[in-house]
Amino acid sequence: MRVNVVAFCCNWCSYAGADLAGTSRLVYPSNVKIIRVPCSCRVDEAFILRAFARGADGVIVCGCHIGDCHYATGNYHTRQRMESLFGLLAFMGMERERLRLEWISASEGAKFADTMAEFTAQVEKLGKNERYTGDCIKATDAEAAEGI
Repeated sequence: MRVNVVAFCCNWCSYAGADLAGTSRLVYPSNVKIIRVPCSCRVDEAFILRAFARGADGVIVCGCHIGDCHYATGNYHTRQRMESLFGLLAFMGMERERLRLEWISASEGAKFADTMAEFTAQVEKLGKNERYTGDCIKATDAEAAEGI
């Protein structure tokens, strides 16, 4: 079964790690869609929830290692935000394993490829995320059209 995985990657470390994985010809699943962000702390909870509503079966947020953030404290904010989001997803009845936070540096191309393969396999075991797609997408589109 082919699942959709969205990876939010910080520009300075994780995205560079993905680039290193590619230039090193390391293989990771092609169904991982990478979204480059300036810093992992710029990934708002709404972005993650919207990804799930739009059909993502799993979402992974990747940033610089703690203490190595290009913006000094960005990944501390990411860690705090993600902990509260894990609680929200549990409250919504969604499996915690569909969301992951990972610290990957620019020199860790192999770790990036391994992490994406491992996370994709984990999401494949859970199956498609049918609980929060379909009618949920129509509702969010209607809300957006009405300016809600």
